[in-house]
Amino acid sequence: MTTDTPSDACFQFERVTFDDVPMLTDWLARPHVARWFGDPPSRDALRQELAEEQEADAVWRYVAWLDGRPVAYSQAYDVMRADPAWWREERDPGARGIDQYLAHPEDMGRGLGTRLVAEFVAKLFLDPAVTKVQTDPSPDNARAIRAYAKAGFQPVRTLDTPDGPALLMVVRRGA
Repeated sequence: MTTDTPSDACFQFERVTFDDVPMLTDWLARPHVARWFGDPPSRDALRQELAEEQEADAVWRYVAWLDGRPVAYSQAYDVMRADPAWWREERDPGARGIDQYLAHPEDMGRGLGTRLVAEFVAKLFLDPAVTKVQTDPSPDNARAIRAYAKAGFQPVRTLDTPDGPALLMVVRRGA
């Protein structure tokens, strides 16, 4: 159940488990998510991806809960250990990348995205090794770009990625 105004409660970030796969595949198939994240994987493909990531320990996936219900997905990754086709120029071992989405379309436009990003970044900066957090929304995703900017991210440049053009945005520790 949603309300007209967001709760003042903080998000709770719980690591994704294999039990979350049915919910996540459902969320990824929702039009407002699939528009930006592409065709959703099958449950088996997502399970395989999770297993590989757990072994490599370079991507950390979370279900974000608010007021006792799962409302969003967030992931962080070690930029230097990411797919080299994405971040060839990165040399900062403290750089982390993030991606996230709100699961329910009725939660959009209420400030929850900005809060989700801000609280997730704060969680990442609890690790003293993290020097900066970056993200790469589509230049056409004005809603995400606004949320990132409100959460303290600065646009750096537009770049070409394996998924097409992206706006690199960064927030640095202490900014």
